[in-house]
Amino acid sequence: MKALIIEDDPQVVESVSIAFQMRWPQAELLSSHLGSKALDILESESPDIVILDIGLPDGNGFDLLKQIRLFSSVPVIILTVQSDEADIVKGLELGADDYLVKPFRHMELLARIWALLRRQAHEGEELPVTCGSLCLDSLKGELSCEEKRVNLTTTEARIMRRLMENAGHVVAHSSLAEAIWGEGDAGADDSIKVHIRRLRQKIEVDPSNPQLILTVPGAGYSLAKPATAQPQ
Repeated sequence: MKALIIEDDPQVVESVSIAFQMRWPQAELLSSHLGSKALDILESESPDIVILDIGLPDGNGFDLLKQIRLFSSVPVIILTVQSDEADIVKGLELGADDYLVKPFRHMELLARIWALLRRQAHEGEELPVTCGSLCLDSLKGELSCEEKRVNLTTTEARIMRRLMENAGHVVAHSSLAEAIWGEGDAGADDSIKVHIRRLRQKIEVDPSNPQLILTVPGAGYSLAKPATAQPQ
């Protein structure tokens, strides 16, 4: 396993390194305190996961995340002191797979990383799934809808797959949390809302009046069932 941490605080880098040695002694941990250099490392080294700070000496981590998502679907965990809800929402909307606030607990960070890596491994084994005019290729992170193709993050693809596999039925918040993090988490509703909103912006004709991904108040979400096709 290879990880890239983009962080300008040497103590945080050392702390993450110690955590990795505890759980994955053979793992390779790459680091950069500059976003511009981190992009080069990401392209040349192809890490399995990225740990990203928001405050960097040469720019904003949110802007760096935008650049990463232009060419890579690598799982990204934001690790930052910025705990405002607006920042969390922004990070998830820009394509982060998870968001963790400093000071962090080593075991929690390791558990979140493991959940993302495990999910990534499972996706490599998944065949494309179709539902009506929708076709999802999890391996490529691509959703086709008639003649339109959109790129999805790892998390968005997991949510979309769960919805497509249960088209016409309510998918509970806990089920979506399990698809994202590998376990149900009743406290993850706000994060799920952000990912659902981003999915709607990508695939709905009018995101403010969704016709595909429907909200079932107090229960979860449902993908509108096609009239002539069943999920495969």
